[in-house]
Amino acid sequence: MTQGRASFSEQLADDIVRLIRSESLGPGDVLESSRDLAKRFAVTTPTVREALRRLEATGVVELRHGSGTYIGPGIERSVLANPHRPRITRSSVIELVQARLVIEPGIAALAASARDDAALQRLEAAAATALQPPVHGHRPALNFHVELAAASGNGLLRETVEALLHVRASEQTEIRFRYDDRQRDHAEHVEILAAVRDGDATAAERLTREHLTTIRTSLESADFGEVAP
Repeated sequence: MTQGRASFSEQLADDIVRLIRSESLGPGDVLESSRDLAKRFAVTTPTVREALRRLEATGVVELRHGSGTYIGPGIERSVLANPHRPRITRSSVIELVQARLVIEPGIAALAASARDDAALQRLEAAAATALQPPVHGHRPALNFHVELAAASGNGLLRETVEALLHVRASEQTEIRFRYDDRQRDHAEHVEILAAVRDGDATAAERLTREHLTTIRTSLESADFGEVAP
């Protein structure tokens, strides 16, 4: 997926959200068909479907095969991406890491205490995503830090981390591009995974803090090119 196509799809998704709100639709209400949306926004039906899949990922809509598209509970969330946010800066990228440093070490400690086999399997699968090169407009199917929050057993914590990475998706993409030591990133994820699997809350918290601190240090000295200082 190219950066341009991703940006267009994101813009269309935002347009659909504005449509939902302008028509006062709520969870459980039916959204007009993909074909009708395509006519409304003068785009192709596949483009509408791509935008709807983006909205489905955040719970804004629910795609029910053979039934239609329904408004999901995500439409009522107060933490949503702002379509009018200014472009990312060095400060906004580092700000995201700082926020994660406050939140995620404690989550890792909780995950080490409340883990289960299914959560560990997903966390192990997610650890491998660190080895994948970043692509603009693409979010890995499994995100290690989201799955770490899920392993805590606290649904609100999982939603918080997922929402944070969604709201600041552009900054998160920059993090993956600027911190480009994929092998080290993977190795640190594996260490955190091992601590969680062993039930060692202290180690899980420490390793997560060290991991995010390393990323922050790398970003502070990175060349952001055309990104504003």
